[in-house]
Amino acid sequence: MSEQSRRPHRPAKPYRRPQKDPVRILAFEALRAVDERDAYANLVLPPLLRKAREKEGPEKFDARDAALATELVYGTLRRQGTYDAVIAACVDRPLREVDPPVLDVLSLGAHQLLGTRIPTHAAVSASVELARVVLGDGRAKFVNAVLRKVAQNDLDGWLEKVAPPYDEDPEDHLAVVHSHPRWVVSALWDSLGGGRAGIEDLLEADNERPEVTLVARPGRATTDELLLEEAAVPGRWSPYAVRLTEGGEPGAVEAVREGRAGVQDEGSQLVALALANAPLDGPDRAWLDGCAGPGGKAALLGALAAERGAVLLASEKQPHRAGLVAKALDGNPGAYQVIAADGTRPPWRPGTFDRVLMDVPCTGLGALRRRPEARWRRRPEDLENFAPLQRALLRTALDSVRVGGVVGYATCSPHLAETRAVVADVLKQYPDTELVDARPLLPHVPALGDGPDIQLWPHMHGTDAMYLSLIRRTA
Repeated sequence: MSEQSRRPHRPAKPYRRPQKDPVRILAFEALRAVDERDAYANLVLPPLLRKAREKEGPEKFDARDAALATELVYGTLRRQGTYDAVIAACVDRPLREVDPPVLDVLSLGAHQLLGTRIPTHAAVSASVELARVVLGDGRAKFVNAVLRKVAQNDLDGWLEKVAPPYDEDPEDHLAVVHSHPRWVVSALWDSLGGGRAGIEDLLEADNERPEVTLVARPGRATTDELLLEEAAVPGRWSPYAVRLTEGGEPGAVEAVREGRAGVQDEGSQLVALALANAPLDGPDRAWLDGCAGPGGKAALLGALAAERGAVLLASEKQPHRAGLVAKALDGNPGAYQVIAADGTRPPWRPGTFDRVLMDVPCTGLGALRRRPEARWRRRPEDLENFAPLQRALLRTALDSVRVGGVVGYATCSPHLAETRAVVADVLKQYPDTELVDARPLLPHVPALGDGPDIQLWPHMHGTDAMYLSLIRRTA
């Protein structure tokens, strides 16, 4: 009798169908959309959650499921750079050779292991089950092996292994520890003006989940009305701001559904308020928002203009975004007009307006809390691509304002190449202008910089890193 025939017969292991986890499957789908379609999580996630809530049966989401899915998506995107460094130390090939869907599952697993309180065994087993469902059994084994290695250290332990010492390479150290591309770390550091504590506070603030901030549009809603909502507290700086401290669902707020209030970061509100409060020489009847989409600042400016009997013209190049502006302004208590027009070739006559806001397209490095994927999508060369447009739009704004009127140049980026460099460069061509000190216009807001312009910061003000320069035409 052969040795093989003497071995006892072992029945084959019965096939076990992978267990579907609706929360993690949804998180995986959101990450794939961000990766494959260059989508933004804040646009992809809400419809996915809405669809999951509408389902019947075991896959129907409750509030806890939605909160976990949201944390998995945003947490993974915010810490992607750190998790990539950890995963790279646990695989035997360059990360670029790992299939993107596999890397998404690994990143979700790494976040559960290193960035949440989910128990280790649950984080690994749930990730492996997700891999079986979306990738197949073969690649699930690879996921299992890698995540077991990841689980051997906590986050601090891994950072000691994968981040270079600060003294040897401070920018790369900060890039790995705080999960930002090195060039972004360098640019933000330059904008802050040096010092380790400030840059670490800023990078850490970029990785925190921002509160939902509402704006009560004057003449249409009040902060008292919004403060009746659960977990609502007053804004820090804007008299029209209300914060939902527990993340609340804005769509559940009646005033938001009716368009009388909106979701708007407090930094954006402050930019509109500073422009509206800037002193003028002469009449105050015609206002322009020259890059009005998607409409948040235009709606606030329109309401403030209405209180003074002024008329707002809101111009937006993209027709579909102009439609969003019209929706935001619908119901404004005063006169306004919305048009689809190229701000670099304006259809209005020069010197038409008393106040002009030009919130120009930019890299968005000031909104990395709300759009964490933007930090991985942007490249240094994007600055060069935006530069001609930013300068052209500021020239349009200066041509459009009358003598004695004021222009507000704003960006949602603190990068010096998108802020002070643009203003300084354009004003060389406009000698009949002067910079207005914007800081006294926001008297209750501290740490606005050396002036005369304003730079807001997430770690100092709890807002996006909005920039504003106010310029008056003198002749």
